[in-house]
Amino acid sequence: MAVARIGISGWTYAPWRGTFYPKGLPHRAELEYAAERLDSIEINGSFYALQKPASYRRWAEETADDFVFSVKGGRYITHILRLKNAREAVANFCASGVLALGAKLGPMLWQVPPNLAFDPEAVTAFFAMLPRTTTAAAALAAETSLDEDRTFLDPGAERPIRHAMEVRNPSFDVPEFTAIARDAGVAIVVADTAGRFPVIRETTTDFQYVRLHGDEELYTSGYTPEALARWAADIRGWLSDGLDVYAYFDNDAKVRSPVDAMALRALLAG
Repeated sequence: MAVARIGISGWTYAPWRGTFYPKGLPHRAELEYAAERLDSIEINGSFYALQKPASYRRWAEETADDFVFSVKGGRYITHILRLKNAREAVANFCASGVLALGAKLGPMLWQVPPNLAFDPEAVTAFFAMLPRTTTAAAALAAETSLDEDRTFLDPGAERPIRHAMEVRNPSFDVPEFTAIARDAGVAIVVADTAGRFPVIRETTTDFQYVRLHGDEELYTSGYTPEALARWAADIRGWLSDGLDVYAYFDNDAKVRSPVDAMALRALLAG
C-alpha cells in the first residue's frame, strides 16, 4: 500500500523556540519533539556542508523506528559543480554518514539553482551515476577523499535508494527532461514556489516528492485551509495511483512549516 509522509525541511530554527517548540525545551530535544508530531523530516544541513557520521547516527537514534529522513544533496554538487564531474563529490556525500541512517534513509534530494539551464547530457550522466541501493552507495562511498574518521561506509542490509530532483529554470519544463527522469527512475519534485519557479507535475517513478515553499509568498507565507485541502486532494490522488508521497513544508520564515505540516497530516488522516 502506498504511503504518504508529511514533514518539514529542517528542524533547527530559532523562531520556532517558544512557538512550535515549548519554551525552555533543550535544543538537543527539538528533533525528538518534532518527530513525535511528524513522520518524516528533510535534512537540509547536508546541503550547506557535509554532516558527520555521528550526527546521522544520533538523528536515527532520536526518532521512532518507522521514521524516515530525506537527505538534501550538497550545493557543492548542484550549485558549484552544476552536476558535472561530480563523482568524487557524490562519493564524499555518500561517505559522510547518510548510510548511518539505516532503514530510516529515505530519498536523496538534488536541488539545482535557477541559473542552471537544462543540459540533457549532464543530467543523464548525473542520474546514471547516482547509487540506487545502499550497497551501491557504499561502493561509491569507498572512493571518497574524506579522512577515515569522517566516513561511514557500512551499507547494512541492502535497501533501495530513491532520488528526486527539484529544478528552478524554465528550460527543464520540457518533455525531454521528463523522459530522462522517467528512464532513470528519478522523481521530478513538485515544487510550490508561489509562482516564482516552474511547477512540473509529471510522474516519473514510483513516488512523488513535494516541496511546499509558500502559497502566496516564497519561503514566508503559510497555507490556508483551502490550499491545504487542495494539496491533500493531490496527495490522495497520487496514493490512489499507487505512488508513495514525501511532502515537506519549507515556509519557515513565519513559523508556519510545522503548523501546516501537522494540519495537512490531519486532513489526510481524516
